[in-house]
Amino acid sequence: MDAIVIRRGETAPEIVGKPRPDPGPGEALVRTLRVGVDGTDYEVIRGSHGGYPAGEDHLVLGHEAVGVVAELPADAETDLEVGDVVVPTVRRPPAAGANGYFERGEADMAPPERTVERGIDGAHGFMAEYFTSPVEYLVSIPDDLAEWGFLVEPISISGKAIEHAAASRSAFEWTPESALVLGNGCLGLLTLAMLGRRGYDRTYCLGRRDRPDPTIDVIEHLGATYVDSRATPVDEIPEVYESVDFIYEATGYARHPFEAVEALAPNGVAALLGLPDSWAFEVDGGRLHEELVMHNKALVGSVNSNRRHFAAAVETLADLPSWLREDLVTGVYGREDYRRAFPDTFDGDERTIKTAVEFSTI
Repeated sequence: MDAIVIRRGETAPEIVGKPRPDPGPGEALVRTLRVGVDGTDYEVIRGSHGGYPAGEDHLVLGHEAVGVVAELPADAETDLEVGDVVVPTVRRPPAAGANGYFERGEADMAPPERTVERGIDGAHGFMAEYFTSPVEYLVSIPDDLAEWGFLVEPISISGKAIEHAAASRSAFEWTPESALVLGNGCLGLLTLAMLGRRGYDRTYCLGRRDRPDPTIDVIEHLGATYVDSRATPVDEIPEVYESVDFIYEATGYARHPFEAVEALAPNGVAALLGLPDSWAFEVDGGRLHEELVMHNKALVGSVNSNRRHFAAAVETLADLPSWLREDLVTGVYGREDYRRAFPDTFDGDERTIKTAVEFSTI
């Protein structure tokens, strides 16, 4: 079967032939439909994040997948049936075996050494014609969402982050009205749409693009305000617009969490998802500390998501307007054209928002 991999020491993915995987005990065989490409994939390709499976010279890429169940184990305790459309979760137990995080269904809360991540760190991903997975890590979705199913994983990531940020405010009455999304990539735009559907009256999205630009079009179609960070840095947003109740950081720009504290309204919270490169710079630690304490502000880190978040993301995906899905997904390419799905690695169209590789159809 065909698989798209990154080899040790290489700087671009390639397509290779691999044997079709044989399901182990309790595992289903899944025929892959589509696999999305996101910023984490580029970090893996560049070698700035993740790692290879032990003893392997390559990693099968891809963690945003949707497929069709091709085989089920005879003794599986599952409601799944052959032919069901499914989305796989990302985290799996490490070589040492399952631990308490997995036993509690909270793999997303495990530290890196207590888990591996398919297509990211220590385990092959889903960017192949077939993959296997224990049935408990497969979430079913309606057939009519199959073509968009690879968006379930990023939606689940945002759903968890929003949930954890709100939980940090649960000790008092918190009625957020305004939100700022840092980053106008696909993840940021999906989050912007989710916040609008969760009752936020005023939403903003920060980026660094010139008009005309498709991401700015999506932002404004969602009724949000585009903020150009070159003109208005994060910590100046309160002066130009307003202080906000919630900030979602998806840029990985190391200064943003500290600037976010200044942009938050009293009792506000910022959820941090981006992974920055190492960077030493000066901050006024005293002012930061005082601002957090005196105005009851909070910073919350969030990574990955669990099965419950995936299930909620399926409902969110179904609720998103069709125009948004169509505008976000700017390219779906067959595996023979896989290079076009990686515009940041190979020559690509700067108007790209979200791409995917298609291996088969339903």
